[in-house]
Amino acid sequence: MAGSKSVVLAALVANGAIAVLKFFGFLLTGSAAMLSETYHSVSDTGNQVFLLIGIRFSGREANREHPFGYGKAQFFYSFLVSVFLFGIAGWESLKHGYSELTSGGHGGEAAGGAVEFLFISFTPPAWLDPLWVNYTVLLGAFVFETWALYKARAEMQRQMKRNDWGSYREAFRKTSDVTTLTALTEDTIALAGIVIALVGLFLEQQTGNPVFDQISAVLIGIMLMGFALALAWENKRLILGESLPADVGRELRAVVTDHEHVSDIVDFRTVYFGPNDVVVSADVVFDEGLDTAEIDDAITAIEDALKALNGDIRKVYIEPETA
Repeated sequence: MAGSKSVVLAALVANGAIAVLKFFGFLLTGSAAMLSETYHSVSDTGNQVFLLIGIRFSGREANREHPFGYGKAQFFYSFLVSVFLFGIAGWESLKHGYSELTSGGHGGEAAGGAVEFLFISFTPPAWLDPLWVNYTVLLGAFVFETWALYKARAEMQRQMKRNDWGSYREAFRKTSDVTTLTALTEDTIALAGIVIALVGLFLEQQTGNPVFDQISAVLIGIMLMGFALALAWENKRLILGESLPADVGRELRAVVTDHEHVSDIVDFRTVYFGPNDVVVSADVVFDEGLDTAEIDDAITAIEDALKALNGDIRKVYIEPETA
């Protein structure tokens, strides 16, 4: 929990600073890609606030209304993040870039003329070189995002080592810490967006054609929407009550069947009730002739063995069955 919170706080500071830089860069240059990147960073900043709310809410103690606690709050707020990433950052970036592209806008050539955004109208000074302003802002943003990505990547690598995951793809598929997953994904695509914007600006500078800046805005929007859908899918599986991965489930099931007094398993289930919070239930047939005390000892031994194998298991419910 502490690791996830530090990752989100780092991303919040970085994205807040970057959003301000990018917006001033847009006001000074009128670049379509820069406005797309502003939408991106504003959305990311708001997303970190949602993730912090999820972390705080999930820390509440279990009560009568929520006997298994509030751990799934992080899944819900992370799902909201994916929706906002898709709707605000992705869609607005795509819409603005497409509008500039089809209307023949001048993108980054706006210096010398008024730049309008909502109720704001700003006329850049005549001596200002818009492209170098954008380069400076984007390179500064790159530094901030690299720092945030370093924090998120370090936390994810810690979890990969703890769970013996061999790749980021495996971690993305298996992790229940959607807060760190979301922060890592956002920081990664933020760096990719900055690179796309820089390439568009460079090509515009070399050719004098603003279409490259506008295409960059469209590409950034498409990329954001794609990653938002992937994040939404990962959060959906956990909100709906996904079990542990099949290979992990088989290992846990083997712990039960290998116990000396277990003859059969009628039912075995696992479910996430929060990040790193798993509940296991099993209907177990014990050997005939065991008295109540022996069955109770066997159940305790199985519970301890399951928790020792997987540190995410918080509750184990074993129901004795008759053969």
